[in-house]
Amino acid sequence: MAELLGLGDECGEGASGASALAGSCLAGNRLNLDVYPDGCCRFLRLFEGRRGEVVQVEFLRLSANDRFLGTTLGILPHLKHLRSLVLKGGHARDEFGSCQRGSLTSLPPDVRNLKALTHLDLSFNSLSTLPSCILHLPSLRVLLVSHNNLVALPEDFGSLSKLTFFSAMKNQLKELPRSFGELAVLQELDLSENALEFLPEEIGNLHNCTEMDLSGNCLSNIPDSLANLKSLRRLHLHSNLLVTVPASLASLPDLSRLDLQNNLLRAIPAEIQTLPFVHLRGNPLGEREPSPQADESSARRLRRLFLAPGEDSFMVTSEGCKVVLACGIHFYFPPGAASDPLRIYFQTLTPDPQWVKLRHHDVLLSRVLELQPHGVKFQQEVQIWMPYTSPQTLHQREVVVRTFSGESWSDLRTKVEQKRKMKKHVAHCHVLHFSWFLVVSRLVQNECQVPTEGTLLFSSVDPNIKVTFPPGVTEETRSVKLQLPYLQNGLCSKLPWLGMGSPHNPAGASSDGSAGSCSEGNTKRFCLFFSQRNSSVLPVSPEEIEELTADPDCRASPLLYLSQDSLVDFLRPVRIQLPLPPGVTGLNLDRSRLHLLHGDLEGQTWDDITSQVVLEFTHLYAVFEVTHFSWYWLWYTTKKYIGGMVKKVYERLRMYQVNFIALQRKKDPEQVLLQCVPKHKVDAVLKKLQDRYRGPEPSDMVEMFEGEQFFAAFERGIHIDTDRPDCVDGRLSFIFYSHLKNMKEIYVTSPVDRKGQAVKGQVSFYRGAVPESIPEDASRRRKGPDSLWLATLPIKLPRLKPRWGENSGPLNGFSFPPLNLGNAESGYLTQANLLSIARRVGADWQNIGLNLGLTYQQIERIGYNNREDLHKQILDMLFSWAQQNSEDPDCVSKLITAMKESGRQDIADEVETIIELGRQKYRDSIRRVGLEQESSAEDSAIAMT
Repeated sequence: MAELLGLGDECGEGASGASALAGSCLAGNRLNLDVYPDGCCRFLRLFEGRRGEVVQVEFLRLSANDRFLGTTLGILPHLKHLRSLVLKGGHARDEFGSCQRGSLTSLPPDVRNLKALTHLDLSFNSLSTLPSCILHLPSLRVLLVSHNNLVALPEDFGSLSKLTFFSAMKNQLKELPRSFGELAVLQELDLSENALEFLPEEIGNLHNCTEMDLSGNCLSNIPDSLANLKSLRRLHLHSNLLVTVPASLASLPDLSRLDLQNNLLRAIPAEIQTLPFVHLRGNPLGEREPSPQADESSARRLRRLFLAPGEDSFMVTSEGCKVVLACGIHFYFPPGAASDPLRIYFQTLTPDPQWVKLRHHDVLLSRVLELQPHGVKFQQEVQIWMPYTSPQTLHQREVVVRTFSGESWSDLRTKVEQKRKMKKHVAHCHVLHFSWFLVVSRLVQNECQVPTEGTLLFSSVDPNIKVTFPPGVTEETRSVKLQLPYLQNGLCSKLPWLGMGSPHNPAGASSDGSAGSCSEGNTKRFCLFFSQRNSSVLPVSPEEIEELTADPDCRASPLLYLSQDSLVDFLRPVRIQLPLPPGVTGLNLDRSRLHLLHGDLEGQTWDDITSQVVLEFTHLYAVFEVTHFSWYWLWYTTKKYIGGMVKKVYERLRMYQVNFIALQRKKDPEQVLLQCVPKHKVDAVLKKLQDRYRGPEPSDMVEMFEGEQFFAAFERGIHIDTDRPDCVDGRLSFIFYSHLKNMKEIYVTSPVDRKGQAVKGQVSFYRGAVPESIPEDASRRRKGPDSLWLATLPIKLPRLKPRWGENSGPLNGFSFPPLNLGNAESGYLTQANLLSIARRVGADWQNIGLNLGLTYQQIERIGYNNREDLHKQILDMLFSWAQQNSEDPDCVSKLITAMKESGRQDIADEVETIIELGRQKYRDSIRRVGLEQESSAEDSAIAMT
């Protein structure tokens, strides 16, 4: 044992720290350590220093993502009084934001000695088989093994004779043991999202089962014995492969929901179809069986799956299907795309600039869509329609779907469509694999192949810009790509807009409608990029250009970029034609003022190469020849040395003008909304929020790059919950994307006593990590504490009004109004009952409150208002919920369900006992003449006293 516990250096706690840990973590007979990154280490130290108390613990929660989990498991059999054990994974996330499963693959055999254990949660782990010791837990009533890798259950699984709740959702179960029907007292069963192909007849022996979820499996039929489940209230069978259902299901007396959506049902028994609680959407009702010679028009008759917001997977078969997600994403799987039934998992993620790499002047238009299994290959192309935030203009820009292979991003051939009914824009693409997908706006691209005999390439945006490849220019055919963001006006006399394409070549990238290329290809490539007027790029005013150049007559041509993925230069010079800068012609040209600038691949440095090339002029164009590729930019100015000036102008063109807003809810000032808004959208955003929020004027304008990180820090007496996952060193983290919302709403508090005065605080915004592609000079200017600050806005928390019952009542200043929760037939819960329940709740009150339906903001507020008294926190939570639900006749059953979901089967059982007592007394009372029904409320009120 000493060897197991010799972890002082690694855990960062000595033996003397055990007492402090006990005070902060051990609450009565409860030990909740899954919220701590080093929870197992804390447990080991507690066991070493306060063993007498730890072995009395009845409720224990640990994270299965903890690296000391293996050592901790060996101690669990010593906790003989343990009634509830939670060893869940999912507390850590990978680089893409997905929950990581825990490392748990088995349990020590001695766990079977935990005779008092009634609740066991092993969800989000790596179990491939169910530990055999579980079958020897005589008191086990609740078992959760969801999100594991189970392929089968033990043949003697039915030996868990006291099991009332079992969840094995999101595993790989293909069948159930026949002993499953021996779970005589099982009430709730969740086997959703597995691979079940059939059910044993014995499942009809679960006579006490009230809810059964078999959705998301491969069931083609269900046994008639399900009609024996007379207690069944809810039966979920959606997203299977059902072709028939027994009519006898209509005879179930208590059934209130039968979900048959998204199956293959072409006919339904009349007895079932007329039931008001049956859900049949997504079935090919009334359609004939497809013939083997069905033509392409049969795709219109494919089954359609409509997924609800809570669902995150669906089944695809060889027959194909159409799928509509709640977020608006559509899929089309043609017949034969999947040879075997395949379950597809999906989720949408917040883009992280550390792995979502945007190229120069790309604009992100959507969240990231992840489709699993990663890398799965389809026999035919699957079509995806992704909604996106449409830019104000797509002039000289195009929208593409970008996919991540696990190593690099590449662009897919994309078609833009608009849904007339919803007036939403969607990006439509075809794929043969599943991974990560997002929608971006990039500069228009054209491409062609350059053969040995040469060719001509011009831009679809401006056909006057041409690149001529003479015969013999290459020995092997090279693929050439062109992008043209166009500069409409001069840099000083008019309002200019500039943009730049990427020097990198996305493999296989092209968008439908990118006309202007002479031919197509997909081998070695080079590109042309030009500047354009576009509302998504920062305009540079004449005053700014004059300030940067000190030349009011400065002009510039379109910006040109050439690149290829071959290391070999062209064998003969390539001839390039560019328009002269605006206002300059071959007749009035002063050659001493014309400069040809050459930039490196990233646009970091610009060199004047006018004297190194031969420039030819026509009335409207300048022509020159090169053999290698880079940036080329024609400037017309009186300045002699303009490399640094050009670089400054280019840097400015990659920035966005934004304002920060900080608003407080009118009805709840502690609720603060923060948002970073592009300058031209500020008025529209404030107009939408003005009815619900109030606050100061937006901040002064600042400049930011696409994908730049920034932080919001609450200061001068304003605090937030620093345990939030998006909180770094006490500051909220944001990533700026010009076409996404960049908005968060947060509950704030203050350590200042607000009973006597208001709190005048503030929120300040600071720069964080900048994108890798930001120019070196721009990054250097942002170093130092002063340069990180962006803006500050005031936040005012008003003086608190006296709370209900404050400074009165017998219970530590709390006074609660009379309560009668429920109804006479189902039984009542009164104030006395809730006070007794509160004495049994511990540090898990927040989880219980969330399961009861309280918002995260309400939980935060309750925790802060009673921050020094756990008992008051519990009371405030329970009675806040009770007051909100006092008129709901079903609130008692919701309380029982919430306790079960929170792992408090003990409290749920006690509440059910109280209610049953109340119901019995009610039934007795109605037999006695003259006894009012209200007396049952009085009887149940004393059940816990």
